[in-house]
Amino acid sequence: MVTPFSRRDFLKTTGATALGASAFGRMMASETSAAPVAESAVTHPKPTADTLIVLWMAGGMPHVQTFDPKRETPFRAGMQTSELVSTFPAVDTVVPGIKFSQGLEKIGSVMDRGAVIRSHVLGNLGTILHTRHQYHWHTGYEPPQTVAAPHIGAWLARVRGPQNTAVPAFIDIGQPYEGNGEAEELKAFETGGFLGSEYGPFRVPDPSQAMQAVRPPAGMSERRFAQRRKEYLELVKAGAAASGAENHQREALLSSLDNAHRLLASPAGKAFDLSLEPRESYDTYNTGRFGLGCLLARRLTEVGARFIEVSTEYVPFLGWDQHDNGHTRMIDMKRLIDAPIAQLVRDLDQRGLLDRTLIVLASEFSRSALVEGGPNNPVTHDSVKQPNEISELKYYGLHRHFTGASSVLMFGGGVKRGIAYGRTDDAAPCGTVENPVTITDLHATIYQAVGVSPKFSLEVERRPFYVTKDGLGKPIAELLA
Repeated sequence: MVTPFSRRDFLKTTGATALGASAFGRMMASETSAAPVAESAVTHPKPTADTLIVLWMAGGMPHVQTFDPKRETPFRAGMQTSELVSTFPAVDTVVPGIKFSQGLEKIGSVMDRGAVIRSHVLGNLGTILHTRHQYHWHTGYEPPQTVAAPHIGAWLARVRGPQNTAVPAFIDIGQPYEGNGEAEELKAFETGGFLGSEYGPFRVPDPSQAMQAVRPPAGMSERRFAQRRKEYLELVKAGAAASGAENHQREALLSSLDNAHRLLASPAGKAFDLSLEPRESYDTYNTGRFGLGCLLARRLTEVGARFIEVSTEYVPFLGWDQHDNGHTRMIDMKRLIDAPIAQLVRDLDQRGLLDRTLIVLASEFSRSALVEGGPNNPVTHDSVKQPNEISELKYYGLHRHFTGASSVLMFGGGVKRGIAYGRTDDAAPCGTVENPVTITDLHATIYQAVGVSPKFSLEVERRPFYVTKDGLGKPIAELLA
């Protein structure tokens, strides 16, 4: 006999995976599935990419210190902040005429296989907050919304579905929630939104522990795990009936559990086991959690993953969130990303997978020494008190949030190779002056490559909700081969 319990108890129980199988927990999300809704009648474009990998530079990657280098201003005690443009010299890439900032030579060596956008303009959301801008970038919609906007990975899972039915269609790597003071804000967009938990992410917070996500709990045999799974499914069905959950909610939850079991039972699960990677390759990628995330992304691409995001991890005042010591911390961040990103591109190319894999590197905004906000829309809230005179090395760097320009890299998947698109001013704060690229149009370009119409929508609360804001996104033809 099953004791009746409330809808809240039902959702809490089904989301927590009482049997301790970690894969179940990662397949579930806090949101529930929305009722079935009508699809818009659109023709999706022919895809040039089957897999999308987003390399997320969480925390605000400064464009003039990375992929859009400007005049180096060497440190000297007593220099004026107004003199500061960049703290690194420019270096050549493999493509004549395209330069990157010093410390990114390895990524520069594979730029003949990709494009750099130097004119990505971020939204004017008033007070600049990291998680608000991350929500905007990942969903295409400015928060707050009356409905939960789906993550770009959830849309891809919904429209194109899994490539390999044993591999989750939406995989999120490298962003833990524990100990993060803004975890709830991150959870707001790292979901399936109104599409429901069926299209939410399979989370791997620490790629070095990825195998734990796809094996039974310690001490439990495969046979016993299968039996416990059967018992758990019966509990879910009974709980759903007792709580009054609608059929589509039960089906979505059970589908999530079935997907998890398929992964556990499939040879594709071995992709999560980084110990199987040859030592030389493992060491090349192993610059830290992000580097191993890139390795895991490559292995998952090989077994047919549809969408993968690898984050440098957003933690306030760490990583790219540089409110002091901007120059010295940039050295560390470049060491973290340079080798693994270049190796990911090379490995996919050598395996014949790059042509059908789109890699996108982006960040929620850039940084400036002078301006908080954009050149034409500075905000009154200042994220950091930067002195007019730089007397100590800790003030030498770009510490303010800047939305007027940002750099995006794109590799493979139908993108033109060896090109730079857009231009920024050479004078600080180095805002966009040519070919601005909004989030809406960048998303449209990405969706075009992966075979999703930017005008696709689902009816929610009696109105259409589009994959790009209001269905107005226009792919940038100059970026697509």
